[in-house]
Amino acid sequence: MEKVKIEEIQSTAKKQRIATHTHIKGLGLEPTGIPIPLAAGFVGQLEAREAAGLVVDMIKQKKMAGKALLLAGPPGTGKTALALGISQELGSKVPFCPMVGSEVYSSEVKKTEVLMENFRRAIGLRIKETKKVYEGEVTELSPEETESLTGGYGKSISHVIIGLKTVKGTKQLKLDPTIYDALLKEKVAVGDVIYIEAVSGAVKRVGRSDAFSTSFDLEAEEYVPLPKGEVTKKKEIVQDVTLQDLDAANARPQGGQDILSLMGQMMKPRKTEITDKLRQEINKVVNRYIDEGIAELVPGVLFIDEIIAIRAQVEELTMDEECLVLLGDIGQRTSLRHAVQLLSPASIVAKMNGRDNICKADIEEVTSLYLDAKSSAKLLHEQQEKYIS
Repeated sequence: MEKVKIEEIQSTAKKQRIATHTHIKGLGLEPTGIPIPLAAGFVGQLEAREAAGLVVDMIKQKKMAGKALLLAGPPGTGKTALALGISQELGSKVPFCPMVGSEVYSSEVKKTEVLMENFRRAIGLRIKETKKVYEGEVTELSPEETESLTGGYGKSISHVIIGLKTVKGTKQLKLDPTIYDALLKEKVAVGDVIYIEAVSGAVKRVGRSDAFSTSFDLEAEEYVPLPKGEVTKKKEIVQDVTLQDLDAANARPQGGQDILSLMGQMMKPRKTEITDKLRQEINKVVNRYIDEGIAELVPGVLFIDEIIAIRAQVEELTMDEECLVLLGDIGQRTSLRHAVQLLSPASIVAKMNGRDNICKADIEEVTSLYLDAKSSAKLLHEQQEKYIS
């Protein structure tokens, strides 16, 4: 692959689970990192918020790449709120990908594929390119209609007339009707500051011209100054995408033109078209872009929710809330993998005691029987003279 498709990439970002967390605006910390009792939508949770703030600092300084943070506790204690607070503190430019454990276990696609897709959705790429653009405040926006070529009564857009104004002057452009679709998608209106890429026709709405700002305007609008220079200019365009965006944009359906292949292509979800080979090729090009200074890697955050509860549900194990809290505590002290691995032996102990449901005593019993990896390694190190080398 010589060139990765970057033009007009559609974001594959997932909708975040924020319906009940729209009040979360950050972690509510002082500049020194000390939590404010009531701030940014949070009440209390002082130690957890302070700890999350340190995590944010480490992520920003790129000192926490590839590491995991476990938020353990009963439902309703603010785990998801803390994760979204971390997301808000990192800012919109840092990828934040939330997912629920059930996505891994309920999907028909391989578990490794689901996780890989989400990992790559949490890794961003900031691409800087110098492009020829038309930039300015919109002074005129007039679609020109023509009779429909299909012979019907309707009319179609033949071209669009757009007027752009800068500090230095104004210019009237006659553009392709596809540009009009892009203008509608960006919700461009007269008085907006926009730029249009000359080659691709991509439209970007920068904001509302500050000439229209008034003290009584209640809209959450971003006002920007009138652009300097000529309407036609060369501009450094910064585009933020994720590796998953690049994967999806460069994926192509595979197969022949026979009816079975075509049906297969229609039936398969698009994610199955992304192969390891494609990802490797994209990685090569991305690495070259980074080496050449064209792009910058932006590590993000993958938030996985409800893993232990979902795993128990998948294995058809019944347990109460007390068990989940205990397993969460064990996962916090040891590892999430160890906590999950205790589920099966705990269910066997429960059956031996004549019960279908797992209780706290069952988990405590299996915990006393098995050591986690860290404890095992420590024990081996402390008692190495007792083993045959």
